[in-house]
Order: sequence, then C-alpha cells, then structure tokens
Amino acid sequence: MVIVYRLAFIVALALTVGMPRPVAAEQISVTHWGVLMYGAPYAVAIEKGYYKEAGLDIDGVLTSKGGGTTVRNVMASSLPYGEVALSAALAAMKQGIDLKIVHSGVRTAGEILWVTTPDSGVASVKDLAGKKVAFTSPKSVTDMLLTMVTAKHGIKVETVAAGGIGGGLTMVEQKAVVAAPVMDPIWSKVSGKFKPVFLVKDELPTMVQTVGVTTAEYAKANKDKLRKLVQARKKAVAFVYANPEETAKIVAKHYGADEKVILGAVKNLIALKYWSAGDFEYDAMDHMVKGLQIIGEIDGKVDWSKVVDASYLN
Repeated sequence: MVIVYRLAFIVALALTVGMPRPVAAEQISVTHWGVLMYGAPYAVAIEKGYYKEAGLDIDGVLTSKGGGTTVRNVMASSLPYGEVALSAALAAMKQGIDLKIVHSGVRTAGEILWVTTPDSGVASVKDLAGKKVAFTSPKSVTDMLLTMVTAKHGIKVETVAAGGIGGGLTMVEQKAVVAAPVMDPIWSKVSGKFKPVFLVKDELPTMVQTVGVTTAEYAKANKDKLRKLVQARKKAVAFVYANPEETAKIVAKHYGADEKVILGAVKNLIALKYWSAGDFEYDAMDHMVKGLQIIGEIDGKVDWSKVVDASYLN
C-alpha cells in the first residue's frame, strides 16, 4: 500500500513539474492613477481585456503623486514600463538613468485652469496683477504655467505654493489667495463653486504632459512585449474617444469615483484631444521643454533622437 501511495505521489509530482506554470500578473505604473485622468486608457485596457487579448497578464496599476516617484516605481517594478510626466522622465535622464520614451501619453496641459470665487472681482489674467495666486508646488507644471502666462501678459503676481489642488481651492475659498489651479476630474466636481480666470488652452501652445517610458535594458530584451503594451493602450485610447459614457463607467469603477463627475471630465478632455494614441508631437514636446527651462528644470535643448524610440507605435 505504501508503495502504491509513493508511486501515485511520484506520478503527480512528475505531472506537476511538466505542466506549464501560470505567469504571475504584472502591474503598470501610471502617475496620479485614481486621481487625475492620465490613467483612463489603462483602466479601459484592463477592463475591456485588451492586455489579455495580446497575451499579457496586467491586473492593476501602481501609482504615485507624480514626479520622480513614478519613475522610481517604473525602475523598481517587475514590469519596468509606465506613464510618467515628461518633466520627470527628462530629469531622470539628466541624472544618468538610461530610459527610453516609447509613446506619448497626455498631449496637452490645456485642461488646467485657474479659478476664483464668483465675488472676487477677478475676471481675467490682467486682474491678477499684484495679487496672491496659488500653484501646487515649486518647479511643478502649475508653477511653470503660471510663470509663463503672467509673463505673457506682462504682469507680476505674488505666488503661493498650496501643496496641491485641494489646498489651493481651500485657500481661494478662505480668501488667502485670489486664484488657484484646478483640472479634471476635480474641476467637473467643483465647477459650481468657482469661476474660471483663465484656461491654459487659451493662453499657451500645446505641451505634452506625460509619456510612456521603460528602461533601455528592458526595451532591448522585450521588444515584442513592449509593442503589445503600447498597442493595447492605443486601442484603449480609440475606445475612450468613441465611447465616453462607457469609459466614464469604467474609470469611475477603477478610481472609486462618481460616474457623473468622471463623465463630465471625459467629455471635457475629449474636446481637447487630451489623450494621445502614442504618436510623438515633437513641437508640443519642445514647448514643454521651453517651459521647464523657464523654471530652471532643464538646461538647453533635448535631442529627441537619443531618447525616443518610436518603433513600438505600429
């Protein structure tokens, strides 16, 4: 009897060893996932099964508050690929990290606007002259945009770092500043309480906000997998533009957010052609670089031919 049990165990073990083992699920890193709208295509790609169709097992998203933290998440992940701020990618490269930009992400900063209270008496950029105006944090995109817009109009303001979008809006309500930045989906939620002072889309040229990145080492060894990742996102972007209502349901589910708020945000951003299918718009990338130069984040021009790999787009 013992011999029979041992034989059965050996046979079972042999079958187990011979069977293909399931590949562990992986996660993509996306800046501000669950808070801002950069991540909408990834939610769609997961929910609609676009990754699975490509033979990829992606079951979730790693996130951060942006900047270098998202880049570090990409570097530390078993799947070193994700969407990060263009500024963070360039900063990492400046520090000697060998990254490759493999697709565009969010192609505009036009959704950002500065708002005030209805009774403030402020109705335009010119009205901000000499007043306290908030941005999120020093050397941030909102710091850069506010600097560029006020310089364009030849005015000076007293800038205040609010620490975040919510902090800035609270300061506006408490009259600590006269205006602060906001963006979707937060704008769709609070638009009844504030009025716009200016929208970036009306003041500045198109600037690429985010890009898909990976390490040069991973790109060299995983070209086919990277192409599948990029193509799945591209398919999801097309779905977003064609199906705003279903996109809102999906994003609300993955973000744990109010569906009506997300739908408002999706519609606003579709009007701006917010999400890129992946193609590189070098003029818009250069415009972001010029802004980063203004706030001292980048010196000189960027040679895109050395940091961009467009081979995964088709």
